[in-house]
Amino acid sequence: MIYITGDCHSNFERFNTGNFPEQKEMTKDDYVIICGDFGGVWNKDGESKMETSALDWLDGKVFTTLFVDGNHENFDRLYVYPVEMWHGGKVHKIRPSVIHLMRGQIFELEEKKIFTFGGASSHDISAGILEPDDPKFKLKKKVLDRGWEPYRINHISWWKEELPSEEEKQEGLKNLQKYHNEVDFIVTHCCASSTQAIMSDGLYKPDMLTEYFEKIRQTARFKKWFFGHYHDNRNVTKDELLLWEQIIRIS
Repeated sequence: MIYITGDCHSNFERFNTGNFPEQKEMTKDDYVIICGDFGGVWNKDGESKMETSALDWLDGKVFTTLFVDGNHENFDRLYVYPVEMWHGGKVHKIRPSVIHLMRGQIFELEEKKIFTFGGASSHDISAGILEPDDPKFKLKKKVLDRGWEPYRINHISWWKEELPSEEEKQEGLKNLQKYHNEVDFIVTHCCASSTQAIMSDGLYKPDMLTEYFEKIRQTARFKKWFFGHYHDNRNVTKDELLLWEQIIRIS
């Protein structure tokens, strides 16, 4: 069985047995995929007691937890984990059964081919990115806090790696070509530009990642595309589903 859900932001209550009773019939050979903003690897100084407790709890569940990265992950820590091959694609194993599905990979699970690509542009940074070593950091932060302005702090609450490198994008295209541009499912954090325009009524503007996904949307063949990021549960098109708290079975 494969289930899929949206952003968690370190809150894994939806996976309690009461909220997700389907797990009673699952094993470690069954999967729950999170569409980014996992949040289990966040603290800048390494695993906190809260993180350790949450990750150990997930690892102790009867199923295996998989996730693509979102824009709210600590990439300084996430990218330190060793890269391993798993079911045909590259991963970071946070725990034996808590696994980060890296960008531009295709995994074969339960006879399904799943293309994964995390990342997204943060929409809550209109007041800018503060640098901790800026001599005026404290003053700038105080002014922004006083005005309730949305900002982030570099390497503490924001990382440039929220958007992919050219190498990651090219690897994704090459892997799709190996499968003749045909997969069963696509799992991302944000979505294609045209999908985003429909979903947000034009509120969110295209960026380099949504344009990359638009290229894939126009050239790849897929049955369903699942994404998170926009904090809603919605069938945007007949083939593209936005997920947040909802957990649905896809295989």
